[in-house]
Amino acid sequence: MAGPDIRPVWEANRWAELPRLALAGEGSRVPEFLAAWFAANPPYRGPNWGCGQEAALRALHLALAAALADGRPDREAMRLLARRIEANPAYAMAQDNNHPVSEAAGLLVCGLAAGEARMARRGARRLDAAIARLVAEDGSFAQPSPAYHRLLLDVVSVAEWLRRRWSGPDAAPLTLERMAAATRWLHRLACPETGALPRIGHQDGSHVADLSEAGPDDARASLERAARLFCGVSAGWRDDPGCAAMGLPVPAGTLPESGDWTSLGFLGRRSGRARAILRTGPLRFRPGHADLLHLDLWDAADNLLRDGGTGAYNPEDPGWIPYFQGARAHNTIGFDGEDQMPRLGPFLFTHWPETGALPDGGWLRDWRGRFHAREVFATPEGFRVEDRIDGPFHEAVLRWRLAPGDWWPTRDGVEGPARLSVSADVPVELRLVEGQESLAYGATSPLPVLEARLGPGATRLTTLIRLS
Repeated sequence: MAGPDIRPVWEANRWAELPRLALAGEGSRVPEFLAAWFAANPPYRGPNWGCGQEAALRALHLALAAALADGRPDREAMRLLARRIEANPAYAMAQDNNHPVSEAAGLLVCGLAAGEARMARRGARRLDAAIARLVAEDGSFAQPSPAYHRLLLDVVSVAEWLRRRWSGPDAAPLTLERMAAATRWLHRLACPETGALPRIGHQDGSHVADLSEAGPDDARASLERAARLFCGVSAGWRDDPGCAAMGLPVPAGTLPESGDWTSLGFLGRRSGRARAILRTGPLRFRPGHADLLHLDLWDAADNLLRDGGTGAYNPEDPGWIPYFQGARAHNTIGFDGEDQMPRLGPFLFTHWPETGALPDGGWLRDWRGRFHAREVFATPEGFRVEDRIDGPFHEAVLRWRLAPGDWWPTRDGVEGPARLSVSADVPVELRLVEGQESLAYGATSPLPVLEARLGPGATRLTTLIRLS
């Protein structure tokens, strides 16, 4: 379980219920809600005022609720939130993640709602600068996490809709280009049947303006809204009720289904209905997990080979952080029981590996000189994964974290919903063991893990994945 963790407290106080009140025709309850909340949380005192991003997310929800009811939000509440957002912008910008985007969007919306044009322009400039820095030309985000990429789309989508509705300052052309690319990027990773995303990187269920009540595990509504706003097309879910509530017309076109693709930090390969997603370099911004060369594999809606998730940011069990952020919770190779980089704290690693690209994968060399290269190839039956290793190690362990279900060991691997066969240029010790995964923030559950252990002298491993 999560321990003395501020994250659940913040999530419960993001005012996500306000847009739902507006949609239900109960907008008259908002003043009472605000009065009670401010009485329980006096401005700038207590844990709910500890983060500028949290103030920004409240501002977005309050402004959205008012706009959905064809009104304007409480100006004094928006000014209070804006003051908190502006208290420490340097902290947000130093994070190089979702914080500077959310805070800039919140400031923009606060300025629009409070009728303060200078504040709105300041927020718009900061938002343009954050997106130009943190979203690459190919749409990848500085934070290598599909879940936080979804939050990026949610936050900027709401801010863009409000600025258009309230005649705010226009977004820079580059901002609109990068957000269109970011939408296409996440569309490749989302499961078309369920909207599920790979649990790569930090995964805490954060999402904003969930007008469709999709929940933390279904990104389809977020993608549909962003696709209509930034790409001028549908993401494939034309009946989304959230877009209808916002008055976003249904476009004629649809985002195409992606084939093989490569971006900064990730690579995708397809085999029929199956998708393989490889976490690659380069490390332009600080990594949250030691997950380089992790492979996620999906057979339609089934996440057969999977990331461990996050656990919690401040758990009761201190072992959660090194486990879920380390090599053992990822489908990659670990050397001598160590991660790909040493840890400085709960969110910081040092001595980042050198990384490079390969035509169908990538490679890394860690701080001790240990080398791992991985390439992924589609086959008629599924995929072939080629791993090469080198350097000063005593033991290398390849892990394949399997979807919970009926799996049984075979002579060269494991069989169940799929068949995995592992071979190498030295003898391999294969074991089917129990690992842990975190399907929701603050929770864990068991799953089977195939471990392939090799001693010094190993240089090549091949895993054949045959899908049933």
